[in-house]
Amino acid sequence: MSYKDYMVRATAANAQIRAFAATTKDLAEYARKVHGLSPIAAAALGRLMTGTVMMGTMMDNDDDLITVKIDGDGPMKGALATADRHGNVKGYVINPLVIMEPNASGHLNVGGGFGEGTLTVIRDMGLKEPYVGQVPLYSGEVAEDFTYYFSKSEQTPSSVGLGVLVERENLSVIAAGGFIIQLLPFADDATIDHLEENLKKFTSVTDILKAEKTPEELLNILLEGFDVEITDKVDLNFYCNCDKDRVERALMLIGKKELDEMIEENKNFDVCCHFCNKKYTFSPEDLKKIRERAK
Repeated sequence: MSYKDYMVRATAANAQIRAFAATTKDLAEYARKVHGLSPIAAAALGRLMTGTVMMGTMMDNDDDLITVKIDGDGPMKGALATADRHGNVKGYVINPLVIMEPNASGHLNVGGGFGEGTLTVIRDMGLKEPYVGQVPLYSGEVAEDFTYYFSKSEQTPSSVGLGVLVERENLSVIAAGGFIIQLLPFADDATIDHLEENLKKFTSVTDILKAEKTPEELLNILLEGFDVEITDKVDLNFYCNCDKDRVERALMLIGKKELDEMIEENKNFDVCCHFCNKKYTFSPEDLKKIRERAK
């Protein structure tokens, strides 16, 4: 099957329900290659980026950014993803090489990898301070943690499903995607009951991925019996906006004392981007120029 990652937005039940569904195989596989991720780390980051990029498209303004961060006491330690409203997302795992035994159901033990901790959502909407919401990890499996966040922090009844399939032999991501279904405040009892019945019958995102269903088909399964209207389609991309100027500005902020120590070593200094692993090299002469501009 040929992939080009995209997401669809939809409404249903006379706009009492809003829904999002995405295919993110290329995103997840690109992140796996760039970061050299183990299977469990690839699954964790693929899920996190999928949920984050769908949340990103909920924002209103072109320059708005959303960051979702998981911090845990498990061996994976945590992960972070950042997205805008245009379908661009990037992310990384703190310990990308973690290996663990499968969980009791035989699947990748993402919850065990993260352990106990928190999920934090940071919405940067150009205001003086960003909006920050935080909840304890519900399971560490990512989808349930998004669902818990929407319920507790945003008081929005939601169902989130996320899945990543990793090929056992060459460890590549062969499919990834997910959905977010949300009830709006004016949803009536009949709509709520029907949606709950649909969700009870739904198996899992990975089953849908194995069947090579599109995001549109996924929503039609989840929202069977409703009038589903696709309102938008957004292409998704792993996008990192790092460049040498940004790295230079970051180095200026570390202080003249630290820069002096780096210059005294009289050797090239490498800075690697957390998100895309691109390496920027600064010579002693580069560092001297940065030091001159530092406050």
